[in-house]
Amino acid sequence: MLQKPSFTVNQIKRKLEQYCIYQDRCHKEVEQKMKEYKLIPEARELILLDLMKDNFLNEERFAKSFARGKFRIKNWGKQRIVRELKFKDISTYNIKSALKEIDDEEYHTTIYRITENRNAVISESNIHKRKQKLIGFLMRKGFESELIYKVVNEIVSA
Repeated sequence: MLQKPSFTVNQIKRKLEQYCIYQDRCHKEVEQKMKEYKLIPEARELILLDLMKDNFLNEERFAKSFARGKFRIKNWGKQRIVRELKFKDISTYNIKSALKEIDDEEYHTTIYRITENRNAVISESNIHKRKQKLIGFLMRKGFESELIYKVVNEIVSA
């Protein structure tokens, strides 16, 4: 049976610093990573405090970059971003702060653009079924229902 190599607390701390440098992380992700090293609770706390003190781990920064990235790259709506951040145990304050990173004008432009693109590839001639498919798509993306209905009605009726 292969034995996992053992590391000192400082070596684990360096590994976690690299983990946080590579990409912004939330506490939950770092704690999950620490479980792999089977640390005692005192060592976990010490490492977490050091990572926060040295600004390797910053939940507000993580939430903001997460929201910007998921919106710009994956075209997620605010509801999906909020749901995913809550799943990562991000505080309500940090979630609100993260949503401010999304420009309202850019948000509306994006929902119109992805709706038009999706509408162009749907091969449904029945207008009601076409609308239902678009609504379902935008709901999964996490956009607000009032906005979805407004955009779908403007695009499909045109």
